[in-house]
Amino acid sequence: MTERRETARPNRKPSGAKRPAPAHKSAAAPADWSEGERIAKYLARAGIASRREVERLIEAGEVTVNGQKLTSPAFKVTGKELIKVGRKTVRAPDASRLWRYHKPAGLITTTNDPAGRRTIFDELPKSLPRTVTVGRLDLTTEGLLLLTNDGELARFLELPKSALERTYRVRAKGTVTQLKIDELASGITVEGVKYQPIKAVFDREMGANSWLTVTLTEGKNREVRKALESVGLTVNRLIRVSYGPFVLADLKPGQVDEVPSDLLEAALAELGHKVDSAPAKPAPAPKSRLGRRGPSTRVKGKRA
Repeated sequence: MTERRETARPNRKPSGAKRPAPAHKSAAAPADWSEGERIAKYLARAGIASRREVERLIEAGEVTVNGQKLTSPAFKVTGKELIKVGRKTVRAPDASRLWRYHKPAGLITTTNDPAGRRTIFDELPKSLPRTVTVGRLDLTTEGLLLLTNDGELARFLELPKSALERTYRVRAKGTVTQLKIDELASGITVEGVKYQPIKAVFDREMGANSWLTVTLTEGKNREVRKALESVGLTVNRLIRVSYGPFVLADLKPGQVDEVPSDLLEAALAELGHKVDSAPAKPAPAPKSRLGRRGPSTRVKGKRA
């Protein structure tokens, strides 16, 4: 029956009429599974937290949609709802953005370090919006670190099933032999941890050190160092030069450069991942702490 709106009337009850039952506040409407996306994915894209952390927040009763507390992550939203985490109203996710950052050695890839060491977030330009890192580089590792405002995109780029190649320039103490290269290529196990095949190419020898180009797809904790150490090579310098289709190119240490949205969309489309390509709010290009703008972004085979 169509609901009618009527003007106010005196509070009289006609003879024989029944008083309507009192209205009760209904629970949140069932999710519309024909459109929208799961709340955990939506909040991850909005930069609130990882999917797993969002699920924990839902279990703790911290997430509401249109005033109703969620009890399950199996709920879809379109972005038109009023969504809150605690007392904070969640803004619709911005367009997905990605930055290349040349991480110098000596910085921790974390938000806060209990030991008080400098982190990458202490050094990044203050003009950047809230970002998360795509994976990590350890304290002494240099080179390409990807940053994004989209937690879901970071998760996709990190997942082993995405099989994105990470390439490193490696300086290691020791002699490189074909036997060692073949051993890495066949896959090795170190301290009970199995590593997938690693491609190593010998570049040159300099005194007691050798330079190699190493490519892998897993990116396990300290994988390059542990794998090379297992074949008698001690890494003393490690520089990541590419991550999937994104390359370090001539980006200087400490500099940040945004991947243009069209190149980002094209690169991810080739990987089978669609991003929200809505235009982001215009903002000045971020600068390094030295005040210099980063060079043009390069994606393999392209230059912006």
